[in-house]
Amino acid sequence: MDNNDVLIRLRYALDIKNTDMIEMFKLGGVEVTKEELFKILTKSPESYDSDEDLSAHDDRITCDNIMLDSFLNGLITFKRGKQEPKPGQVVKPEPPVKNTVNMNNRVLKKVKIALSLTSEDMLDIFDDGGIAVSKGELGALLRKEGHKNYKECGDNFARKFIRGLTVQYRG
Repeated sequence: MDNNDVLIRLRYALDIKNTDMIEMFKLGGVEVTKEELFKILTKSPESYDSDEDLSAHDDRITCDNIMLDSFLNGLITFKRGKQEPKPGQVVKPEPPVKNTVNMNNRVLKKVKIALSLTSEDMLDIFDDGGIAVSKGELGALLRKEGHKNYKECGDNFARKFIRGLTVQYRG
């Protein structure tokens, strides 16, 4: 599952309008036009049957990790508002995202923050998506990379999580 698929699925699951998506990208620090958004939200060529015409999808824009991370940051700001630092608090910049990093763990964390989900809510979402996840597994998925109990989130987990979001928010 590539980053474009994640965006397409999140957009559907959370019923996000095009204008709101453009605003979320802007809040995350990336300027996207309506035309570019349509090119980003085009399915990957691998998801089509071999007999379908792929020529219409030649100008597809690939969403890299930095762009997806910007969208997720914008989603948080859009849903929860801009966080102002408390007096005397030092603002730590978020570490930059590398294009080699698996984004599934980051998607889980940032959607959890944006939607103000508790661990119980997340477990229910996974359950609605058709996969049983224990509290320990969820904690491992939400850990910081490099932590001894960190577990990389595979595409199947991310897909089931987004499917569970779809059930809860559109069902």
